[in-house]
Amino acid sequence: MTETTASARDLGGIHDQYMALTRQKRLYSLVLLLIFIALMVAGFSVAGGRNAGSFWGGIDNFFDYPSELVIEASGKLAEFPGHFVTFFPALVETVNIAAAATLLGALAAIFLSLLATRGMARFPVLIPVFRRIMDISRAIPEIVVALVLIFILGGGPVPAMIAIAIHTAGALGKLFSEVNENADLKPLDGLASVGATWGQKMALGVVPQVAPNWLSYALLRFEINVRASAILGFVGAGGLGYELKNAISWGQGRYDEAAAIFVLLFLTIVVIDQTSSHYRDRLTHGSKSERR
Repeated sequence: MTETTASARDLGGIHDQYMALTRQKRLYSLVLLLIFIALMVAGFSVAGGRNAGSFWGGIDNFFDYPSELVIEASGKLAEFPGHFVTFFPALVETVNIAAAATLLGALAAIFLSLLATRGMARFPVLIPVFRRIMDISRAIPEIVVALVLIFILGGGPVPAMIAIAIHTAGALGKLFSEVNENADLKPLDGLASVGATWGQKMALGVVPQVAPNWLSYALLRFEINVRASAILGFVGAGGLGYELKNAISWGQGRYDEAAAIFVLLFLTIVVIDQTSSHYRDRLTHGSKSERR
């Protein structure tokens, strides 16, 4: 009887602690929500002040441009196939920029991640250095790097490719290093016992374990880079974004071209997203026959 009473008391105490923690969590969530609302209100107020009050006044006109674009484009649907043919080379250029940037960035990320992972690093003392390199390369927006490179190299796809590759190296390097930390280090000890070099240990002991996850993250990054390469076209980096900027700048009379570019870009991103998602799923979970 005494043991039953003590057990009930213990359960009651655990319940009370759980409820106290729940109330504390709700209080913290409420405080964070209030802070977020206050920051949003302050941000909109600052934006309205810096725009001389036109920020709130322009909200009513927010849908004017899309409606004008849709109305004009809907009257010229017959011209869309011709626009698709016209802008297809620019689309190919955009995809090529993203593919080249992803490839170069992924290769750089592989070396940076291996050099920044404990237990695998060639120079353990320099692990913080390589990690800071990855932090810096992904902290600077692609558009900033692209603007600097365009000023140095001139307009075109090369500055966009370099800018996206730098950001990709930092972003994938971080993801790759996290994958590396879950790898089994026992094969490295076995390879070291037979005199393998650092490169051989990485190629034979680490890469076979982590390659599927590396490729999965690289495919995901390729999707992101297609969007990024289109955006960089607005600053003169070529590709479909550059054509979209020109179509928008002309205004009425060429809204059908802008709409066609939007549709072409949307369809391309959907196809790439679905294709890469399919292969990422196969890489991480295996094919249906393998799962059976």
